[in-house]
Amino acid sequence: MKPRKRAELEQEPVRQRTGRKPAKKAKESPKSAAGTNGAEAPSGKAAVAVKEHIVEIVSDSGEGAQRCGQSFGAIAARTGHGIWTVEIIPAEIQPPARSVAGASGNRVRLASRRIMNGGDEADLVIAFNEQVLLSRVRANELKPGCIILLENKWRTDPEPEIAEAYARVCDELTGAGYRLYEIPMEEECLKFVPDTRRGKNMFALGMLCSVYSLDLDLARTQVAFIFRKKNEKVIEINLELLQAGYEWAEADLDLKFTIESSKPREPQVVLNGNTALALGVVASGMEVCSMYPITPATSASHYLSDIFEKVGCVVHQAEDEISACAFAIGSSYAGKCALTITSGPGLSLKQEAIGLAVMAEIPLVVVDVQRGGPSTGQPTKAEQGDLLAAIFGGHGDAPKIVFAAATIEDCFYSMITARKIAETFNMVVMVLTDASLATAQQPFPRPRFREDWLAPPIDQSAVPEGGRPYDWDPRTGMAERFIPGQPNGMHCLTGLAHDRSSRVAYDPATNEEGMRSRSMKLAAFQKTLKTPPVFGGEEGDLLLVGWGSTKGAIEEAVERLKDEGHKVSSLHLKFLLPMASGIKEVLQRFGKVMTIENNWSDSMSDELIDEHNRRYSSLALLLRARYLIDVDCWSETRGQPIKPGAIIDIAHQKLQ
Repeated sequence: MKPRKRAELEQEPVRQRTGRKPAKKAKESPKSAAGTNGAEAPSGKAAVAVKEHIVEIVSDSGEGAQRCGQSFGAIAARTGHGIWTVEIIPAEIQPPARSVAGASGNRVRLASRRIMNGGDEADLVIAFNEQVLLSRVRANELKPGCIILLENKWRTDPEPEIAEAYARVCDELTGAGYRLYEIPMEEECLKFVPDTRRGKNMFALGMLCSVYSLDLDLARTQVAFIFRKKNEKVIEINLELLQAGYEWAEADLDLKFTIESSKPREPQVVLNGNTALALGVVASGMEVCSMYPITPATSASHYLSDIFEKVGCVVHQAEDEISACAFAIGSSYAGKCALTITSGPGLSLKQEAIGLAVMAEIPLVVVDVQRGGPSTGQPTKAEQGDLLAAIFGGHGDAPKIVFAAATIEDCFYSMITARKIAETFNMVVMVLTDASLATAQQPFPRPRFREDWLAPPIDQSAVPEGGRPYDWDPRTGMAERFIPGQPNGMHCLTGLAHDRSSRVAYDPATNEEGMRSRSMKLAAFQKTLKTPPVFGGEEGDLLLVGWGSTKGAIEEAVERLKDEGHKVSSLHLKFLLPMASGIKEVLQRFGKVMTIENNWSDSMSDELIDEHNRRYSSLALLLRARYLIDVDCWSETRGQPIKPGAIIDIAHQKLQ
């Protein structure tokens, strides 16, 4: 099948972004040595030792670049490398083939140490056509002199427009100093399969295993695993393509790198954030998940659907977001602590039902896998835009506990924490993750189940005579949870203002008593929190404050800034409502404080923006209001995870 007649080459020519010397243009089948000081690779080639590399695989949707990247990351992790992956997802479900906007794939950062973010620009890119490659160039995602392995079938395409576009882009890339290698992937793959859209990704995986000196037996095991549900013939063909890619690269590429690895001392798992979250739900003992499909949260509930029934639990797909939340509330009221999983638009729809859970004091866990907004926004892109909606989104005073997962491992343990808090305080607990964590992969120590993760059995003993469902403790606001079926516990559940016996009551004193009691629970929980630790020195010139998925990038930036001699530290907040005691004292120990966030804030460099009309990012707004400290902010809403290099650049400006 011929590709569409679409060559969306932008008018702006490809240029390097720095003044570095351009690398020498590589030939189509280069034979020159990769380096004279490198270690000897298994093939006998001289290999260049590097501490880390960032690799991208990009293609049209449906060509398997994401699977290639995920598999490459898993093989590297099993080898003992630190890895972090970032999915490259087009905005459209099925974008046009060979379009700049249609790039789909994966970024894999692999290193000799544990890493916590996707890093800065890529060192090497495999692209299945020049148009998807352009999307990464235009987004400034490639390092100067980046190595590019590009499918060469388009140079001789029968459509002149396509062939001309390909040749033009190749000339611009080499002229800009990128190291371009044109690879006959189509030609090689046709030796094994009639349709290269199903198989080219495994050929590319084989090339990557050769280039990065990875064990081919590990790669074979990984390929057999990912196709385990297919028949033996499918597995065999994909193994042949893997082998062919490896052998071609060994024979025809002069590229060979080695990255030091060390086998982990304890068993590891390699998961993305949504899978970790789903496994955390199982480990927590929650038995009901009610949801409505929404990107990028859907895969968490899909994974639960595959495994939940095996442990006697239920995934309920409701007809809409409101019903999903209501179903979860009803399940929790009946004694089965439940959760609902959604993203920003779904969170908005659930707000009234969440208010019911707050008023009725029913434990509920709400997971919000944030995406770009507002409205439909950028469904496949990363953002941290829901913090204020999570805290203040409901009408009236509806206190709830809001915290954010910071790593993929944290996605797992956050579910256990959320369930315990919800049932201990009979409150709504919101857990914020985002698209950066949802689709990224990272190895971490395999969790070992502990009995104390689970809640004790529901107390179904008779309620003492005179017991009331909202017999609020005057100090903490807490009350015993009544479960339907408990003798002497019958009462009318209502979302209206009510007294201690759950009778509807509109008088001023009763309304304020209920408001105060629900607020006191939040205060009681706050007393259990510890001041978060400072990363770096306890005092200094600049403190960078973050929350959620920015942790890895911020801490890497701090380490690099400290290596430059700067007195910079960071503070990462897990609990956003309530915040722990001691935070103000930490902020006061630094000359300047700045939040780093993936949501909107106005820039003071814009002509109309001044101190009277500037809009601050979400966490900066909260910190300024609570602690009356001049907290500055820097944020991005590019739909991508924030890079350490960008944080370093803004820190340099702040330190001037």
